[in-house]
Amino acid sequence: MTHDPDMNAQGFSTEQQEYLKGFFAGVQQRAPWVGTPITEAPSEQISAQPSTYFGVLLEDLCKEERFKHAENPLDIWDKLVKHADDDAFPSAEAGDVFRFKFHGLFYVAPAQDAFMLRCRLVACTLNSMQLRGLAQMASEWGGGYCDVTTRANVQIRQFPPKHIVDVLTRLSELGLTSRGAGADNVRNITITPTSGLDPTELYDVRGMAKALHFYILNNRDLFGLPRKFNIAFDSGGAISVVADTNDIGFVAVRAEDGVYFRVELGGITGHQTFAQDCGVLLRPDECVPVAAAMIRVFNEHGDRTDRKKARLKYLLERWGVPKFVEEVQKKLAFELRRFPRERCVERHEAVRHAHIGVHAQQQAGLNYIGVAVPVGRLTAAQMQGLADVAEQCGTGELRFTVWQNVLIANVPDANVDKAKAMLHGLGLCCEASFVEGGLVACTGNTGCKFAASNTKGQAMQIASYLNERLTLDQPINIHLTGCAHSCAQHYIGDIGLLGAKVESSSNGEGYHVFVGGGEGSTQGLARQVFAAVPFDDVPGRLEHMLRIYLTQREGDEPFVAFTRRHSVEALKTMFSTE
Repeated sequence: MTHDPDMNAQGFSTEQQEYLKGFFAGVQQRAPWVGTPITEAPSEQISAQPSTYFGVLLEDLCKEERFKHAENPLDIWDKLVKHADDDAFPSAEAGDVFRFKFHGLFYVAPAQDAFMLRCRLVACTLNSMQLRGLAQMASEWGGGYCDVTTRANVQIRQFPPKHIVDVLTRLSELGLTSRGAGADNVRNITITPTSGLDPTELYDVRGMAKALHFYILNNRDLFGLPRKFNIAFDSGGAISVVADTNDIGFVAVRAEDGVYFRVELGGITGHQTFAQDCGVLLRPDECVPVAAAMIRVFNEHGDRTDRKKARLKYLLERWGVPKFVEEVQKKLAFELRRFPRERCVERHEAVRHAHIGVHAQQQAGLNYIGVAVPVGRLTAAQMQGLADVAEQCGTGELRFTVWQNVLIANVPDANVDKAKAMLHGLGLCCEASFVEGGLVACTGNTGCKFAASNTKGQAMQIASYLNERLTLDQPINIHLTGCAHSCAQHYIGDIGLLGAKVESSSNGEGYHVFVGGGEGSTQGLARQVFAAVPFDDVPGRLEHMLRIYLTQREGDEPFVAFTRRHSVEALKTMFSTE
């Protein structure tokens, strides 16, 4: 190749250089494909402009928002690999403990010097192969157990950092993900666990939950919200999914010409608020686009300066529901339908503890079996055993509930007794007492730094104590939560126990005692009747309360109704053991 004297050191001739100069001059005069037109400004003018994130000055952002602005948590795979290679935990000060949660990885020190993995379950369902895979992960790399959560999800604990990439890749191989399972994201989308099975339901919501699950996973702008976000789909059947405790609840109802969904907004019982109807009636096919539009409005306008005010509830308080709905409408290609709730036929009355036991499905000759999982904890051996039951007695399908238990679907009549025998062999059963059937407990201080008490262990002690001494003829829900975050939703329990440090207790642990909570048709916040009761005294105190209820109730009055017709002062006097 001969040398061209007109070529410069970069390999362009004078003629080529002139062409390129003209080409880029033309490009600069045109708007780019995405964003705002390019304008020229002196570099000092650009640097002087204030930096913002979602319209908020960087210096006004809360700490977590600054972490997200500095480095998108979805783009840290190289960092995850580095920590696995070095067998090193992330730094809280640098923001990586927070960023790792976007991948479902929670560094839970000092409670445990290890990671907890939180999955995302599509429509709250696993097949037997997936459950076996999770059991193997728990045995091979973790603590040998999993916890079923109050978002009908699964958590596995005690992973060292060297296995975090192994865990995430194994999840993917199982057809599962943990992406967005923690931090400021849409959490596991919950549904009525008997969707498609319950003869009394109004609509099978599994398709909507699946569609929204994958829509979120494939749209990056639906991650990194001002705070976490909860969504539930209620099929209108026998089992409640506590939709009114979610940021958005879609609840099936009958209207004039078919089945529709009411939209409830702003639930967060830890902040003592239930979701309220927003006046909108949706066709089933409209629910997913409306959910996406609502998430986007919250993402754009939620508070990024104060974590305590960063939930949807507070945007609604600031704007009012009509303005929020108006902003949502701007993002939709169809008109929202305003329709008064009183003109709808409400969902089927939920049956308490219908998530436990053998129940006939809408498919002739088939049943679902609700398995009681004490405080939601399963050993790896029990996980493997449940997979066996689902395969040998059903179709291999397992569903998880917000009540921390498991349903085995599609069990033929002829296989029910075999399934029950196999469950008993695993130390599980489907004939739980009225106490155990509604016993809910958060992780507690054995696995969470915020918890003041050992909720799971103490819940089991309470259940054993009450079962030995009382015979109840109605279901009762007892919720134990370790801190004010209220992961176990103590405000909606018949009896709610909130963990507290109590010096007079033998182990320094105790509870504030609440009574009279409920959701759905019994919606209401539990009221505190006792403060800082040492745990040593809690089982006896609850026994006394329940005995008073059994002897003084009117007819077959439920516990929630009994407590609500008395003032707090009257209840304190009535339930006092002194």
